[in-house]
Parts: sequence; structure tokens; C-alpha cells
Amino acid sequence: MFNGVPLRRVRGIVRHYYVNMEVFGKLDKLLLEKPAGTAVGDSVADILKCIGVGEDQGMIDAVNAGALNIEKLEAMTCVCSVGLDMIAIPGDTPATTISGIIADEAAIGMVNQKATAVRVIPVIGKRVGDSISWGGLLGHAPIMPVNTFSSERLVNRGGRIPAPVHSFKN
Repeated sequence: MFNGVPLRRVRGIVRHYYVNMEVFGKLDKLLLEKPAGTAVGDSVADILKCIGVGEDQGMIDAVNAGALNIEKLEAMTCVCSVGLDMIAIPGDTPATTISGIIADEAAIGMVNQKATAVRVIPVIGKRVGDSISWGGLLGHAPIMPVNTFSSERLVNRGGRIPAPVHSFKN
């Protein structure tokens, strides 16, 4: 099970996550009766805003079953969250690969006009299939595979991500 949905239905999980965010956001508005434009804080929807693999047993189970990977988690950030959080990756992951993951999230943020964040943690000495326990509230996480194709040429080009082109919103 992932977020109440059987893993065999993981196709469509981005839509499922979006609907949850909409429902919880509306529920928060009703329960908290906060004026529009104020910080919500400590709300039900805030709990779901970051895709935190190391802090959510359903996500951990989905990763261990092979139903979720980093690319699917990135897709989920397009519709419902502020970024990737507590994702453990192999310690020998090249810096350019990590830079590519961060660049992807930055692009998602620019297109969606929202702040995004990335907390992927290369765990020295660990490989895919291992796990790491950070203890306490930080939880534990499986070491997730990363795409092995090199991002080096793209990342080493440098440059900045431009402001969004508003005509893409059709």
C-alpha cells in the first residue's frame, strides 16, 4: 500500500497524490479558518508537501517493492509538493548526477512558479538495496537507485535557469 492505494495501481499515483493535496488543502481551510494569503503551518496538507521517503513507511514500502523511483518522485513534485526530501542514494553517486537531480527540481519550480527543495543524501559505503537509519524523527530509508546515464556534459555547461515563459500555460 502507498498512501492508501495498492502498489499494483501505482500508474496514476501522481493524480492520486494531487487529489489528496486538494482534499487536504480544502479540509485545512475549513478546519483552520485562516484568511487567504496567510501561512497555514501545522496543517494536514503541510505534512504531504514534501515527498519525504525517509519519513513515510508507505513510500519506503513502495520504493522497496520497485514501484517508486526518483523519476516518479520528481513527477509527483510537479503537482503536489515542494520537493524531494530524505532520499538516500548510493555514496558513490557522481556529483554531476546529484546536480542534475537538483536542476530538474529547479526547472519544475520555475515552470510551476513555486519554491522547490532537494534533500538527497549520498550515503557513503551504501549501495542500492541497503538501507540507512538516521534515528529518531529522521526515520530510515532504502538506498534508491539513480539513473546511471551521465549528466556531466549537461551540468558542466553551467548557466542559469531562466524565468518561466508564461505562454507555456495553455
